[in-house]
Amino acid sequence: MVLKRAEWPIPDEFAIAVATKVANYGAYVVLPEYGEKEGFIHISEISSTWVRNIRNHIQENQRVVVKVLKVDTDKMHIDCSLRRVSAETKRTKNNEWKRAQKAEKLLELIAKENDMTLEQVYEKIGWPIEDVFGEIYKGLERASDGGVEVFEEVAATKKLRKQVADLAKQRIEIPSVEIDGEMTITVPGPDGVEVIKKALSKGLEEGKKHDKSTTEIYTLGSPRYKLRIVSPDYQEAEVILSDILGLITKTVESGSGNISFVRK
Repeated sequence: MVLKRAEWPIPDEFAIAVATKVANYGAYVVLPEYGEKEGFIHISEISSTWVRNIRNHIQENQRVVVKVLKVDTDKMHIDCSLRRVSAETKRTKNNEWKRAQKAEKLLELIAKENDMTLEQVYEKIGWPIEDVFGEIYKGLERASDGGVEVFEEVAATKKLRKQVADLAKQRIEIPSVEIDGEMTITVPGPDGVEVIKKALSKGLEEGKKHDKSTTEIYTLGSPRYKLRIVSPDYQEAEVILSDILGLITKTVESGSGNISFVRK
């Protein structure tokens, strides 16, 4: 179960659905994010192509991503579509769902530790974290990296903020991005080797300025050298790459050498 603040989804929203019954005319589903509320996918909304056999597209107990078309709170019913969900939207929603599940597991531990219900924990700190960070799991990632100080604006007790931050540090692994590429460097003349060493040393020193990222440079056999940057943030990794390549290039070219870089 993953809780949502809203009791009902809204039209055009994308939601997780689980098929409970598949018939020739469509599929019945429940939406676990909304208290297992029932929905229906008409056969015309199953696929953009002709549906010869509906079970080739959806089966009982299968979890899918649907687009909400219409919500009737009086009849307690939700009309959904499968065909209006792109591959990219499906990946994004499934990733959001997995992150929400991880966040909820951590909140369950907080609930047990404080003899509270899961719903109470959501109200007392889950939703307040969402208010500040836009997503609970994003807030937990920030706390894992920065500690309880990142929760300064979260409207919760100091005790709960610290408990959640401490647990996040123990259980949440900060995601990282990796930029990997190959440099080809040639510098003519008797001082060529020293120029290359100097250039690569400057590159490594530049990388060390970013304490949350790591930079590796090593030889693949002259004139080829590997450059790898691992960072918690893609944009930061790109900046580091640009700075390092800029320094190495400047040093190599000052020695009348040449350098090229190819991403892998």
